[in-house]
Amino acid sequence: MRQLLQDLRSGALTFEQVPRPSVPARHLLVETRASLISAGTERMLVEFARANLLDKARSQPERVRQVLEKVGTDGLLPTLEAVRSKLADPLPLGYCNAGIVRQVGAGVERFAVGDRVVTNGPHAEMVRVPQTLAARIPDEVSDEAACFTPLAAIALQGLRLAEPTLGESVVVFGLGLVGLLSVQLLRAAGCQVIGIDRDSSRLDLARGMGAIPIDGRAADPVAAIMAATGGRGADAVLLTLAASDDGPIRQAAAMCRKRGRLVLVGVTGLNLNRDEFFRKELQFSVSCSYGPGRYDPKYEDEGIDYPLGFVRWTAQRNFEAVLALARDGRIDPAAMITHRFLFEEAGKAYDLLAAGAPSLGVVLQYPAGSAEAQAPTIPVAASSNGRHGAGGLGIIGAGNFTRRTLLPALRKAGVPVRVIGSGQGASAAVAARQFGIAAAVGGAGAVLADPDVGTVFITTRHDSHASLVLAALEAGKHVFVEKPLALSEEDVDRIEAAVERSDRLLMVGFNRRFAPMAVELRAELAARSGPASLLIHVNAGSMPADHWTRASMIGGGRIVGEACHFIDLARFLIGAPIVDLVVTAARERDGVRIDDIAHLGLRFGDGSVATIAYLANGSKAFPKEQVTVSVDGRTTILDNWRRFRRFGGGSGTLFPKAQDKGHQNEVRAWDQAAGAGGPPPIPYPELFEVSRWAIRAEAMVRGTDAAAER
Repeated sequence: MRQLLQDLRSGALTFEQVPRPSVPARHLLVETRASLISAGTERMLVEFARANLLDKARSQPERVRQVLEKVGTDGLLPTLEAVRSKLADPLPLGYCNAGIVRQVGAGVERFAVGDRVVTNGPHAEMVRVPQTLAARIPDEVSDEAACFTPLAAIALQGLRLAEPTLGESVVVFGLGLVGLLSVQLLRAAGCQVIGIDRDSSRLDLARGMGAIPIDGRAADPVAAIMAATGGRGADAVLLTLAASDDGPIRQAAAMCRKRGRLVLVGVTGLNLNRDEFFRKELQFSVSCSYGPGRYDPKYEDEGIDYPLGFVRWTAQRNFEAVLALARDGRIDPAAMITHRFLFEEAGKAYDLLAAGAPSLGVVLQYPAGSAEAQAPTIPVAASSNGRHGAGGLGIIGAGNFTRRTLLPALRKAGVPVRVIGSGQGASAAVAARQFGIAAAVGGAGAVLADPDVGTVFITTRHDSHASLVLAALEAGKHVFVEKPLALSEEDVDRIEAAVERSDRLLMVGFNRRFAPMAVELRAELAARSGPASLLIHVNAGSMPADHWTRASMIGGGRIVGEACHFIDLARFLIGAPIVDLVVTAARERDGVRIDDIAHLGLRFGDGSVATIAYLANGSKAFPKEQVTVSVDGRTTILDNWRRFRRFGGGSGTLFPKAQDKGHQNEVRAWDQAAGAGGPPPIPYPELFEVSRWAIRAEAMVRGTDAAAER
């Protein structure tokens, strides 16, 4: 199947051949019939992509500051590689899609194969969406009209925040697609609607929809609104435009009556005039996309709905309300269609937008039942040579870590990849093309079933690691799994038993023990005469509370998901088993534990100790990782994997090197072990020991283990 992608480096649009997405629980696979180009949002993305690097930087000053901070902590070359890698990730375009359900995942009850639905899927011949972001299309509504639904839901959510009542005067400031849909919705609600824009054709459309049009160029908008409302002012103003200055928000405040309501649906400067808001006691809200559920991982990623009795209007229910209004003829989205293009001619549509030619609703049309849309596997490059005895290497997961860290490390180490799979398919196809991988597939099943794959790399979400490891071992594959190995000790036990029954190798991606500086430190510590003390300072940085890595059932939490790296590093450097763990977690003022600000105290069988300070509240300008080793009257500081500072017994500073966290050495060691049949690069007793202690540490940080307060 084909999907439309935007190259962020050059601005070029490409039709990427991608495998059909897999369909997890509570998700749908939909064959597209029509999709709508969101002129405002997508024009902005295209303009950004087509800008030169300097203009890109000017448009995102906060990103520039982050890049400069990274140069200071990690060095110039790693930073340049990270920026290039980020810009190399193509951007999927589109979020207004109508089509036919071709497959449903487990747990889907409200949809069946053959249903016509609207979704927020991208411009692609097939899309995978959660059941919560789809709605059935009534027979009376065409596919072309239905694909306006996500934009209309954005407009409807703005109305819900404005709370218009029958007979009120409401201003729609900006008459693009969302603005004109807002006009129709407000007229359906029985409001007097006043539309402001500078485009005469859009003003004519608004007039035809029953609005009072006001030309923003020819008249003082505030005076015109006052005249249209008999001097009272507007009851509410919806800001549905895209502007960078503060003029619109100040005009909106001026045209509102006392205790009026302002809702920002689009984009504008927000340098508010406090006196205007204060004297009138104005209410100001910012609307979030389609409504409740948007950007909630439970709702969007897992397809779990909110109970109707508690959240009446979710994103999906807003979709349904829009479609019901279209069915009854109370709104007419199709009236705004100005251009139609076949999907393969999408480049012409975006050129139209970029040129600023008059346009409004631009619809892409798709062929029905395309054979290539059904293709589960996309051959990309010439087949790679077989490795590891039973065959080549397959990767499950094509996220940021895979594309920006793992695949470059494999390429530098000279390890070829036969096949890569991802849930959505597009990311796997992009990675395959970038790195010369023979084939891309949708999901894990095709990788595991490939008889020519002898080794599987697993880089998916943490909650899938244990089951995929067990499935890969059962399929007779060597397994490399990115940390963590599992989220429960029971799963660690099952994996350990499976490894004992199998002649296949297992490794966890604890890359730091393979870093040259870690190997050098280990050699120094091996010659010690007394116990060693380690202090590992991890400036992890903050992460939103709703990020998937912090969810206990999905990511497992930041301690088990990331701090496990440093438990393993300490275990490697000391070279003795961990015998005890003490955890001190930070607390909020009300006593609630903070799960990513913690000190982990480890004691080892030889009497050595280590403290891992895993901190989310430090400065981004401070180095991310530092290791301080004190032993036999000497102190060595490993500074962010770039230099050593030594005190006592050969004191001095090793000047900065290129940052090396061991990824390339790690995959090279794994390739050699898998090719020769063993032994594993990380001894199994250490691998399982570290995994269990990391799980216990997470439980202690969260306060779910009695040992936490010992």
